[in-house]
Amino acid sequence: MTGLSALLIFVGLFLLGGAISFWRQKLPKSVVAVLGTASLLALAAGILRSGVWS
Repeated sequence: MTGLSALLIFVGLFLLGGAISFWRQKLPKSVVAVLGTASLLALAAGILRSGVWS
C-alpha cells in the first residue's frame, strides 16, 4: 500500500463521515448524494490502487 492509496482511503472515509453527518442534520439530499458519491469514488480508487486485487 502506497501513501497515495492510504490518502485516498482516508479522504473517502472522511467524506463518508461528512455525508452521514449531513444526512442526520437533514441537509438537502443533493449535498448528501454528492458527498456520498465522492466518498465512494475516493474509496474505490484507494482500494484499487493499493493492489489488493493482484
